[in-house]
Amino acid sequence: MNTRIILIVFFFAALSVKAQQQPLGLNRAIMQALENNYDIIIVQEEQRIAEIRNDWGTAGRYPYVNLSLGDDNSLNLNESENFVTNRFSAGASVNWTLFDGFIVKINKQRFEELEQLSKNNTAIMVESTIQSVILAYYSVLLEKEKLEVFSEVMQLSEDRFRRAEQSKELGTFVTFDVLQAQNAYLSDRSNYLLQEVNYKNALRDLNYLMAEEAGQNFILTDSFNAVPVDYSLEELQTNMFGNNKILKNQYVNQRLLENAYASAKSAFSPTLDFRGGITGTSIRTDYEQRGENWLNSATMYGNFTLSFNLFSGGNRKRAVEIAKIEENMGVVGIEQMEHDLTNRLANLYEFYLVRRELLDVAQENLDAAELNLQISREKFEAGAINSFNFRDVQNIYLNAALRELEAIYDFIDTHTALLRMTGVIIQEYE
Repeated sequence: MNTRIILIVFFFAALSVKAQQQPLGLNRAIMQALENNYDIIIVQEEQRIAEIRNDWGTAGRYPYVNLSLGDDNSLNLNESENFVTNRFSAGASVNWTLFDGFIVKINKQRFEELEQLSKNNTAIMVESTIQSVILAYYSVLLEKEKLEVFSEVMQLSEDRFRRAEQSKELGTFVTFDVLQAQNAYLSDRSNYLLQEVNYKNALRDLNYLMAEEAGQNFILTDSFNAVPVDYSLEELQTNMFGNNKILKNQYVNQRLLENAYASAKSAFSPTLDFRGGITGTSIRTDYEQRGENWLNSATMYGNFTLSFNLFSGGNRKRAVEIAKIEENMGVVGIEQMEHDLTNRLANLYEFYLVRRELLDVAQENLDAAELNLQISREKFEAGAINSFNFRDVQNIYLNAALRELEAIYDFIDTHTALLRMTGVIIQEYE
């Protein structure tokens, strides 16, 4: 009976652990991060503010209309006759700048550019989040693959240690051989435990990017492999100049500088304002002896004001000169950024090609190390080589396996950076 209870407890415990482990693909991880990432939520709210601000009313196209109501009451006490006065008033006024040197149109263009700038900032944050999630996702896979390699090597060392203990009991091994095998096993076990911590930390970092709880346990379903893609540098440059969001922001900033220059020039234009309205007044006077008396009146007005600043100490002229200089500086900044991005893209492309070749080298090296380990293990079990030689082969295999995994991750890292720089990372993982 007790045995059955124990089996049932273990069965439900296993189901509970399995229920906590949810499958997680890369696309789902990206989508969840885009929905929950704190920085993206903030930048999206900033974009909403820019969209609300981009309106003709904010730019100053429409008039201001004011309504007013008044009620003034007074009691007059004098020697001849006391009376009460009630004064009721209502009015409406319109203030409208009819012309101000096209400043309304200039302001509207500025708000449109600021909205576009905000959209580009959102896209930049989305691209950054996608890149971070990709690298974090494959980092978890990398650490998991490393953990399996360390587990395999540790298992080999444990088998060797157990075999050494059995050989000592049979008299074919001495204590020195057992201690050597034990030290190798304990060293490999330490590496395995440390790698287990690295794997958990990588998974915790991925959970943070997705705004998940740190204890959430996922089973990553995508495979850890690199898929080389053939690119041409000319094609990458075309995509970069057409899609790179940072470069697009620089173009928007340049248009804002042009807008500032136009705004500075508009200060030399005259201003035409209109002020109009109507005011109605009703006065009630209540005398103690003569009774009530009402007096009603209405006033309507409409005034135009044309103003022109003839001289302001040269401030407007200096503002135009400064705005023009800043516009020219912006042109130089764009040329510098385009040159810098072109140079960085060429370097990254060369790096991409090299890491693609390193993938093949690492795979060939691992294949040779695996074959060498298999042959050496057979020879060690047959007594053809000693434990020192087998340990060396074991370390060679471990290093080759780790280098092959690092080569895969490095290639994914470079490929992701290439997609980010050319501005197509959103389309690739849309």
